[in-house]
Amino acid sequence: MGEILKFKKKSPKEKHKGKTLCRSGFHKWRVLTEKKFDVKQGKLVTVLECQRCGKREHKLI
Repeated sequence: MGEILKFKKKSPKEKHKGKTLCRSGFHKWRVLTEKKFDVKQGKLVTVLECQRCGKREHKLI
């Protein structure tokens, strides 16, 4: 017989950590690439990523 592993169920606090603010629209943005040039549109592009939920956003300058 193999070893039996016990899996701990995550508490609701751990399960939803950091997601409630993002659902309300309060993301914590950080810059991934700054001043990247988009050839098709002819503009500078800044890529932002939320530190909590991982959602990405592109800003054209």
